[in-house]
Order: sequence, then structure tokens, then C-alpha cells
Amino acid sequence: MADADPLRPDSPAQTVPHYRGVRHYVSGAHARWRKMPLPLRILLWIIGIIFALWLILFITKGRFLKHPFERFLTHRLERPVKVGGDFQLYFDPITLKFRAEKMAIANTPWASRREFFRADLIDSRIAPLSLLFGDKYKVRWLELRNAATDLEWNRDGKSNTWTFGDPNKKGKPLNLPLIRRALLAGATLRYRDPRMHLATDIGFETVKAHDTRFANDVRFSGTGTMRERPFILRGGLLSPDETVTGGRNSLALHAEAGATVLEVSGTLPGATEIEGADLRLAAHGPNLALLFDFLGVAIPETRSYRLTSALTKQGGEWRFTHLKGRFGDSDLAGRLTVSLPNDRLLMRADLSTRTLDILDVGPFIGYDPQKLERQGANGAISTVNGAPRILPDAPLRVEALRNFDARLTYNVRRVRAEHVPISNIGLTLALERSLLTMSPLTFDMSGGHVSSDIAIDARGHPVRSRYDIRLSPTPMGKLLARWGVEESGTSGTIKARVQMAGVGDTLHDSLSTSNGRIAVILPAGSMWTRNIQLSELDIGTFVTKMFSGKLKKPVQINCGLIAFTVRNGVAAADPIIIDTEKNVLLGRGGFSFRDESLDLAFRADGKKFSLFSGQSPVGLDGTFARPHIDVISPQLIARGGVGAALGIAASPLAGMLAFVDIGDAKSAACGPVLAGATAAAQRTRGGKSRDDVGHGTTAKEEAGKGVARENKDEKKKFMGTGVK
Repeated sequence: MADADPLRPDSPAQTVPHYRGVRHYVSGAHARWRKMPLPLRILLWIIGIIFALWLILFITKGRFLKHPFERFLTHRLERPVKVGGDFQLYFDPITLKFRAEKMAIANTPWASRREFFRADLIDSRIAPLSLLFGDKYKVRWLELRNAATDLEWNRDGKSNTWTFGDPNKKGKPLNLPLIRRALLAGATLRYRDPRMHLATDIGFETVKAHDTRFANDVRFSGTGTMRERPFILRGGLLSPDETVTGGRNSLALHAEAGATVLEVSGTLPGATEIEGADLRLAAHGPNLALLFDFLGVAIPETRSYRLTSALTKQGGEWRFTHLKGRFGDSDLAGRLTVSLPNDRLLMRADLSTRTLDILDVGPFIGYDPQKLERQGANGAISTVNGAPRILPDAPLRVEALRNFDARLTYNVRRVRAEHVPISNIGLTLALERSLLTMSPLTFDMSGGHVSSDIAIDARGHPVRSRYDIRLSPTPMGKLLARWGVEESGTSGTIKARVQMAGVGDTLHDSLSTSNGRIAVILPAGSMWTRNIQLSELDIGTFVTKMFSGKLKKPVQINCGLIAFTVRNGVAAADPIIIDTEKNVLLGRGGFSFRDESLDLAFRADGKKFSLFSGQSPVGLDGTFARPHIDVISPQLIARGGVGAALGIAASPLAGMLAFVDIGDAKSAACGPVLAGATAAAQRTRGGKSRDDVGHGTTAKEEAGKGVARENKDEKKKFMGTGVK
């Protein structure tokens, strides 16, 4: 059409082309676009490009990306990646859909299998932002058919098959993607860890769930071996129906290794999402150490146990809370956490026991728990070369100690034992890089208090152990009540200290190579006994007690020291001296941690003239497990024979001369005694060196040269023709 100019009637009408209006519109749009802020224009361009890419990918299903995907992943993982069938990669509509058929990822060169992963079909829905942000990929849906995964550590434990890149790169812990729901058919998982001696093969299948709240049930089962012991496991994971908002996966797991049974039940946020799980653990078996073997962790052996605990994972920690149960005849409660700071296993525990049965202590220090279960206290005794032994010889699991660190506090209210008056045990244990310390280890005993610091250094070979055990002043009446000491009338106390160091992987080996000192100090006090073995050993009171069964008044002790110097596992008396009101008790000999033999002799010399004081020694021999006391020694019998002969030949008065003690015993200076000094430092009350406590030979002797021989020779000299 043509329009006339209304302001100029004489002007002819002109024709306006149609495209002029379009051009005007485009020009206006372009002007408006240029007027927009630059950041906004950039943003719109980005959105437009993304939409175009989304549209292209949606229409083509991203199949053209198959070969670029293979090349990119091969370069990124430094392993060949191949997709043999259909390939799809696109947004649908927001989540990233990935589908691949006949996909395979090659394994690292040192692995025992050619392929790390293969599957006939992978179909998944992935949250795209999780690929860019966060440390875990989030998979909304995963379908795997005939898939096989190989998880394996190398022999030195430095590399694994799931840490991609350089095959010599340090292996990282397994970090599974967060999978909300899954459908598996013919999927298998293979795991190998030579360091833990662990091998397992697990199969997965998905079946339709019977509960309408759940879409499907992923069933799994498998077999394996752990430290040469076979185990089986089975269970199921119920995934919630997608119509259930906020649904949680329900887990049930049952595992058996011989008589050890482990059951886990509860809920998970996602199929592989453990963080925030709400689980319950129940375990029972013959030995708790067997259960911890699955973590590659060495704990003391125990008798049969049954435990329950709440279980969850928070902030990289596995938390076992509200733990309670029993081991043997003892109860246990507390909490335990397991974590991996700096890729090293760390266990922290705070445990308590109300009543600890004495038999349940045995496995902690190396006694066979099954033997204790069958034989009770007699299970602590073994036979070596025909002789009974009581020191445990179970080896410390040095290699297992190198796998983890630990922090433990353990408290025991009381110990159930007929003749062991122990209560209020407190233990603080730390294991760091194979250095195990129990500092302090404390407990109350018969009104006294024992405090210990023990260190076991397994960082080198052989293992080196240090012991420092201290007994605070303890009432003698309570401590020795089971041996016949009357608490009423006994005011004496005992204090002691043991300081030794040795090498060896067992308690027996450590003590049998040890060097150090043992000292028991008796300050001034009284002792009243109904047991003849604890008399002053004056023959007069001995005869009186033999017929009346009891002292008429307490023995008054001025001071006493029972001390041993230990060299190469052999302890020599250094010295044994107890100064009483009437007598001086002396002892010589020693004992050996090597063969657990005892070879001691004791004699009481009167300070005043006394009839019926035969100065006859008492011998203590045998072994730790079966000690033997010779109260009426051959020497006493010989003296009695002489007395009988004199009585017949002369008169009854002459017969008494055989039992006369002229009363020449030298009172002890109590200063060196109470200081726990060696024999060389002991003095009489007059300040002279004592010549009746070994002349200090034990202290001067070189370590390992004839200690046992000297002990035996000195005992023979001390006892004459006495105890063998």
C-alpha cells in the first residue's frame, strides 16, 4: 500500500516496502540488546549455549561423544577404557544420564586380574553438580548388569587398584559414590589385601521387595578367608520406593567365621551412604581378638564374649556407642571409635567393667583363653621339659601392632578373686607407631595402692619392655591374711618397687632376659601370725607354735628389706634382712625367670641367749607354679640326732646344748634397709659392714656370669648340709 503525507496534500502517495518494518523491528531489538549490561548479555549467551548443547545432546543422546569419552577417561585414569556397545551421555532433563554397554576399564599392571571393572550394561542418573563440587559423586539411580569389580592392594600395601593414575602412586582409601537406589543383576565384587591376609568374593542380585514401601531388595552373599580362617556373609539392602519421600535404605548383614558371628541391622541414607547411618551391631564368639582381626588390629585374647552396640559413621569416624556385653564371667560397657587420620587406623575407646573375674585377666597377659575356659586357674600352668611353668609365652603380635594406633582408658570397679584383694583398676593405654605404653596402670590392693608404668617398644627387633611397678605402704595384716597373718594385732606395713627391662616377644622372654631390681621394704611395726611359716624362725617359738598353733604375742619388726638384683633373668638376694625385736632374719639364694626355679634359704639368728634356738634354716625351692618349703631341714634333724645322743650318753641337760643359740646376731642399721640399698651398703647398728648378707657379691658380679651358680653355692654355705 501507499500512504499520502497528511502535512503535504499535494505530495503523491509513496509505497513503503514491507521489509522496512521488519528491519525497523530488528534494529530496535538490536538496540535494546546493546543497551543491556554486559554481564547480563554474557549470562544470556552462556544460557543460550548451554541450552543449545542440552538440545543437541538430548536429540542425539550424546552418542557422538563415545570416542571422546574413551580418550578423555583413558588419559585421566592412565588406563585403557573401552565401550564396546551403545553409548549415551546427556541431560534428562536436569540429571546427567550415562549409559554404556560392554564397558571395561583395564587394571593396573601389577594386579592379578586384567580388568579393574567391566559390565554388560551401566545405566545411571548422576547429579551433575557433584561432578564439579564435593568429594563424592551423587548417583540418583544405578543399574548394573553382569558387572565385575576388582579391588586389590599390592603386597607392600602402598598401592591399590582403585587409585588411578601412576601405578606406583600411594593408594588412597576406597571412596564410593553416594548411590541412592540401585538395580543389580549378576554383579560381583572381588577384594584382596595381602597385608591383612584377607580375600573375599561377593555377589549381588536385586529382587522385587515384598514390602510395598520398598521398590527392591539388593541381596548379597559371599565367602572369603581372613588370616587363613574362612568366613561367609549374606544380607540384603532394601531400597525405598521412589514415591516415598525421604525414604531410607534398610540394611541387614550376617557374617560368620567359625564360631564368631556378627550381625548388623538398621537403616542407611543411601545404598552406599554410610554417613549418618542408624545401625545396631551384635557380635558373639569364643575370642574377641578374632573379631578385631578383620580390622587388622591386635587386641588381647579373651574368653567367650557377647556384645551389642549402636553403630554409625560421622565425620570420618565409625562410632560404636552404648556398647555393653560380657566376656567370660566379666561385664563390659563403654564406647569405641575407629577413624583413619592421615590414612592410618586409629582406635579410641573408653571402657569400664563393674566386676572383672580373675580368670578373664589371664588372656590379657598371654594365657590361652580356651585352656582357662576348660581348666580354670590350672589352665595357666604348662609343662616345659617336664617342669611346670606359669609365665605366659604367647608371642606379641608385632606385625599387627604396626598397622594401627590406639588410645584406651579402662576402669574396673572390683576383681572377683578368692585370694587377690584387688579393686579400682585404672588403665591408660596408648599405642603410637608400635610403641605401646600403659601409663599409668593403677589399682588398690589390701588397703594399699599400686601404680605402674609399662612400656613395650615394638619399633625394632627384638621387642624391648620396661617395667616400673610401685606399691605404696600397705597394711601387712590385709596383704598377708591368706597366709595366716592376723589383721588384729598386726600394725606393720609393706612397700615395694620393681624396676626391670628386658627383650623378647613374650612376657616369659622379656622377664627371662631382664635386668633390674626388686625391693620390698618393711618399716617398723608388729606382726601376729597363726601360720608357722611366718614365725621368727627361732626354734623356741617354732616348737611353741608347732604345739599351740599360735604366737602368744605379736612379733615386733624394727625394719626389713627383701631385695633382689636381676641380671639376665636371674634374681639374686641383695639383700634379704629383717630385723625384729629378738632376731635378725637373713636370706640368701635367688630365683630364675628363665626356668622359673626357686632356690632360697632363710635363717633367724637370735640377739640374746636362747635355748631351743637351733638356727636351722628354712628352704624355699621348687618352681613358681609349685613352690616347696622345707621347714624341718636335714640340718635340724642332724642337730636333733646329736641332742638325742648327748641325752643318752650324759644327761637330759646336755641334750639341750645342741639347741643353744649364743645370741650373737647383729642388729641392723635401719637406714640402708629402709632405703632399699644393696647388700654392700648394709650396716650393723654399730655402723660396721655386715658380713652375713652376701658381702655385696651380687651387686659386684658381672651380668650373666655364674649368677645361678653363685646363688646355689651361697645357699649351700648358708644352710650347711641343708636344703638341696
